[in-house]
Parts: sequence; C-alpha cells; structure tokens
Amino acid sequence: MRKRAKWLLGSLAAVLAVSGGGWAVVAQPQGDAAGQERREAGGLPPATAPVKRGDLSSGLQVEGTLGYAQERKLNAGGPGVLTWVAGQGSAVERDGKLYEVNGRAVRLMYGPTPMYRPLRTGDKGEDVKQLKRNLQALGHGTGLDPQDGVFTAGTATAVKRWQKAHKAAETGEVGKEDVAFASGPQRVRGNDAAVGDELVPGKPVLTVTGTERIVRFQLEPAKAGAAKPGDPVTVRLPGGASATGRIDSVGGSAGPDDKGDGGAGGAGGPGGGGGDKKAKVEVVVTFDRPAEVGAPDQSPVTVGLTGETRKGVLSVPVNALLALTGGGFGVQVVEDGRAREVPVELGMFGNGRVEVTGDALKEGMQVGIPKL
Repeated sequence: MRKRAKWLLGSLAAVLAVSGGGWAVVAQPQGDAAGQERREAGGLPPATAPVKRGDLSSGLQVEGTLGYAQERKLNAGGPGVLTWVAGQGSAVERDGKLYEVNGRAVRLMYGPTPMYRPLRTGDKGEDVKQLKRNLQALGHGTGLDPQDGVFTAGTATAVKRWQKAHKAAETGEVGKEDVAFASGPQRVRGNDAAVGDELVPGKPVLTVTGTERIVRFQLEPAKAGAAKPGDPVTVRLPGGASATGRIDSVGGSAGPDDKGDGGAGGAGGPGGGGGDKKAKVEVVVTFDRPAEVGAPDQSPVTVGLTGETRKGVLSVPVNALLALTGGGFGVQVVEDGRAREVPVELGMFGNGRVEVTGDALKEGMQVGIPKL
C-alpha cells in the first residue's frame, strides 16, 4: 500500500528565528483526517491555493503600550509642607513650577546633572554651567560664559534678576530646594505626595516623564532578533489611525508580569509571581512625527515589525505544507484533475506564508490545502 503524506494543518510547533537570519522548523504532524478527505475526493485536496512569486516579509505584529520617555521620580530637596503640586497630565517647561514647599516654588531647569547642593559664589562644576545656560535662556544671564563652570559675581547678579522676576528674596544664591534639573520639558504622570503632606529630603513628590511619545512592548528572547535598533515600524493607534516610527532600543529584560508600561527607568525589574514564566526583552519605539500622536497615555497599540524581506521568492500558504512520511516537507500540486506530492525546501515564514524551493515547483501552480 502506498504511504501517504500528512497535512500539517497549521501544526508547526515552532518557527524560531535563529542566528544568521535563518529559520528552524519543528513539525508535529497531526492525524490523517485530511488524507481521509483526499481519499474520499478521489485523491484531490478539498481546496487549493496558487504558488506565488513576490516579496515575503518576516514581520511580526506585537501588542504594545503607548507612553512617554524617561520616566523618573522627583524627590523633595528640602523639608516642609507640600502646599501646591502640578496636576497629573500637566506639562512643565523651563522655569515652570513643579510644586511648592511652605509656599516656596520648586522650578524646572534643563540639564542632566541633578541639583545635589546649594549653588553660590565660588562654586565650580557642571551644575554651575547648567545654571548659567538656563539663566541665559531665560534672559537673565546676559554676558555670562556658560562654558565657564565657576559661580561668579556676574552669576549671582543673574540669579538675583531671576529671583526678582518671581518676587522671591534676592539672595543671589540658589538653594537645593529651589530648582529641579531634568533633560527637557516634563510631563506629570502622577503625584506621589498630596498637598498638606510633610516632606523630607529624598521623599518622592512627583513621577514625571519627558514629553516625547514612545511605545514599549516585549518580545520573547528567541524572537528579539526580529527587532533591531533603527528598524522601521508601523504603529496602529486606538481608533484605527497609524503612525510610523523606528526601533529606538532593544534590551533591558522585563519580568514576566511586567506590562512594559513605562516604569521608572524602563520596565527592567523582575515582575511579581509567575516564577515559571520566562523573562522578556523590552523594546522601545520612537515616532517619526511624535507631535501627531494624540492617543491617551497607556493606550494599547499594535506594532508592526518589518523584519527581514526576501525579494522575488516563491511561497505557499503555511497550511499547504505536508510532512512527508520519509522525512522533510512537501506540497500537493494539483494539475489536470490529478494531484502529486512535490518535496520542497523551506525558507522564511511570514504573514501566513512560507518560502519554498523545489525543482518541480513553478509560479501559478495550484497546491492543495486542507478544509478550514
């Protein structure tokens, strides 16, 4: 009796990306129900689909979360009672108020070095340079050299002008509790303290982010190779709109229960329970035109990864594959009312199709597929 091949019926147990852009396939053929259908139909499959020649992409569709970049905690610089705080969702720019302690404003200035000490005449350092650059940008530091990291008498005069503009005591010094430095404009994601709370140095007051929109999502380590920094992506937003962007970073493992929702410093820590689950790799996407992305924070989105593209290859639907009894894979070619099995070599998988090569296979041929 002739041995028959078995339909895979979509039962490829795994299609795993491996190094070098290749693919490994582990097949677990199911029962021969489709073979029985063929026998009942005189050896013909219940349906057919054409062999196509064209470009095939290995792109993935993954679920992500819309957020903002550079989340961090702003801690109190000094003791006192919180008398005012910027509301959730508000945006604060240079010289804007973040919160008040005992009625004294803590204002935002730009720079990477945190405000770790009071600044006064004679001090030297990068934080002094930052202060000078901000005073110049605000119009109070005419004549200051922002490359000179020395707090000069001219710097003190500029500070007094800044203080006078805010009707504050003109001391010519900047207290640790007067300024918070950040990389740029900040958006308030949440309040960690309420008006009336007693603050102590180091206690979180606000959770803030940058104003740049980003998307975070997670990939299993075996699939992380599908996302490379600089790769283009398409993000489908709530309501059906879409936006283009690029992979900004790949790395920083996310715990099994971490949703990648933009925790401080990225979703990098291990999640809660679920010890039997595998950690995942966090991927961050930036938008080409972030100002056009108006969806709410933490909205669910779908990210389309371009992946690898093969040009001008032959492909068939994945469920057209047969697991041949002698080993390997094949397809059932249907011609002139007859069906024959043709062995094929598999290439890249993508969008429900698989690249195939074989001496007897040509574009336009009809191959059998099981009844769905």
